[in-house]
Amino acid sequence: MKYAQWLSPVGVAILVAIGCGGGKPQDASATPKAGAADPPIQLAQAPAEAQPAGGAGSASVQGTVRFDGTAPSPEAVQMAADPVCQQQHASPVYSEEAVVNENGTLKHVFVYVKEGVTGVFPAPTTPVVLDQSGCWYLPHVFGIQVNQPLEIVNSDPTLHNVNAKPGQNRPFNIAQPVKGMKASKTFATPELGVKFKCNVHPWMSAYGHVMAHPYFSVSGSDGAFAITGLPAGTYVLEAWHETYGTETQTVSVAEGESKSAEFTFNAK
Repeated sequence: MKYAQWLSPVGVAILVAIGCGGGKPQDASATPKAGAADPPIQLAQAPAEAQPAGGAGSASVQGTVRFDGTAPSPEAVQMAADPVCQQQHASPVYSEEAVVNENGTLKHVFVYVKEGVTGVFPAPTTPVVLDQSGCWYLPHVFGIQVNQPLEIVNSDPTLHNVNAKPGQNRPFNIAQPVKGMKASKTFATPELGVKFKCNVHPWMSAYGHVMAHPYFSVSGSDGAFAITGLPAGTYVLEAWHETYGTETQTVSVAEGESKSAEFTFNAK
């Protein structure tokens, strides 16, 4: 993949000012700037992804997302456009658009209850954290409840521009030029697949899924997912992947019961 050459300070200022949406970036709080000589970042050491709060039931659905076919070749991300980004990695970084694990499973699949949930679920007060570390979004895919805080953090000693363009919620475009800056956002309406981009570093992307309930999970490096706290009932589960689309299935659980579910995505 090809990216634009490194921008001059004036060019960066213009880019941040216009953003993808053409509006002025919103303000965000800052902490004092750290020195430029930060040690290399290992993405494998990133903090664990935030987990949703459990529901009031005692049933659960656990399973695996499998991949059928020839796994796509990992595509190395070129970060030379910003030397600060490149210097933070001791080894190559690969695209996360389609990550097939060593055991033949698929990572970064959002699995949630699409139908069958009833009731009202208050928003958790604990924020979901979207970190920008090593010029990379962590996590790449996450779930968040309606009105739950999303804390966006810049852990890099370089400028990031966070551009979220949901279709059902209010879009935002914020600049975070200083390491340690944080901004808090919320989403008022359920929405699947809200994409986050950085205007300055176009290889950065993440997807957030806004849910009205806490019954969701994201497959990890072993392809596993778990949805807990379900009341007894029949539910339609959907698995969402940014490249391979969606798969659905119906599962019935009794109180205290744990059911298994398996999704399979095919190579295109």
